[in-house]
Amino acid sequence: MGDIGQAFATAAGLVTGSDPKLWPIVALSLQVSGLATLAAALFAFPLAAWVALTPFRGRGVLIAALNAMMGLPSVVVGLVVYLMLSRAGPLGELGILFTPSAMVIAQCVLVLPLITALARQTMEDALREYDEYLRSLHAGKLQVVATLLHEARFSLLTALLAGFGRAAAEVGAVMIVGGNIDGVTRVMTTAISLETSKGELPLALALGFVLVSVVLAVNSAAYGVRAYSGRRYG
Repeated sequence: MGDIGQAFATAAGLVTGSDPKLWPIVALSLQVSGLATLAAALFAFPLAAWVALTPFRGRGVLIAALNAMMGLPSVVVGLVVYLMLSRAGPLGELGILFTPSAMVIAQCVLVLPLITALARQTMEDALREYDEYLRSLHAGKLQVVATLLHEARFSLLTALLAGFGRAAAEVGAVMIVGGNIDGVTRVMTTAISLETSKGELPLALALGFVLVSVVLAVNSAAYGVRAYSGRRYG
């Protein structure tokens, strides 16, 4: 029990101090997850708008598939991206396997269905609310999309935060495509796994404190955005 207490005390010291090993790992984690979320949003929002506004055969199947893929296992995503980026894969010539770029791609693929599904539902809800108004203006499709993006911006921001939260907390995909290389591709989740297996509990606990703080901050921000949106438009 005393050893565990000492580990917690040492972990707290690592978090409050400028530990040269802890904070580079945290910085890389935030960088990878942030870039992956933004990259996913560039694809997710146009796709969500197209699905929400365009009737086509198989639309229900696509929506069901997007909803199902919100729970994609991260290890499966990591395996697929690994195969694509390996030397024998179609993108092997890029030579980015076991680099932060590969980790960004894996997390982007992982959160893309989540952001798309949430954004699609948000835009459909907004369309039902503003449909008569847009019809009265004889708005074109681009004007409709621009209006919906503006009116649903707070809910869309919540979708982004949800995507970032999932990216920051996953371990399987980045472990497979990043290799958990010290000083190169080691992020919070993979470092926690490694340090725990080595019995180095202080660093694992310190990273755990930071990771939980990041997840709580993201969820608090999402709640704050929803509350602000409700007060403003309620």
